Amino acid sequence: MTTIAYKDGVIAYDSRCTRGTTITDDDCEKLETVKGVHFLCTGATCDFDALIAAYFGTTASAPVEASGYAVDGGTLWLIGHDDKTGFWKNRIRLDRADAIGNGSPFALTAMDMGATAAEAIEMAKKRDTCTGGLVRTLKIGIGSN
Repeated sequence: MTTIAYKDGVIAYDSRCTRGTTITDDDCEKLETVKGVHFLCTGATCDFDALIAAYFGTTASAPVEASGYAVDGGTLWLIGHDDKTGFWKNRIRLDRADAIGNGSPFALTAMDMGATAAEAIEMAKKRDTCTGGLVRTLKIGIGSN
């Protein structure tokens, strides 16, 4: 798992990868760009490619245990896949803070208290064992959402 937070035109994310309760990597790059769309995913890393492919219309052949953000142009989407509806996406309003992943409750609370997205990830790292490593950021354009 991971923690990804959005606030004020900035997406911040940690760099920890885990397998169960074991930390496997604290310097994992979670930003992937495909066909000009930026993806940041959380969940089962083995399903990230299937989630990204579903964004572009490929039907998954097996259950996908991942969700994430897609930055397509100036639009931020929450994306995911479930057994009933398949691929889904919801537009995220850019004037509101949002967070996903294991440490999202901590990150959302931090942002509610005035933290930036990057500060919120730092705070989530203090309480969530699946959030750690480096905090990286991606600036996105604030469009009319």
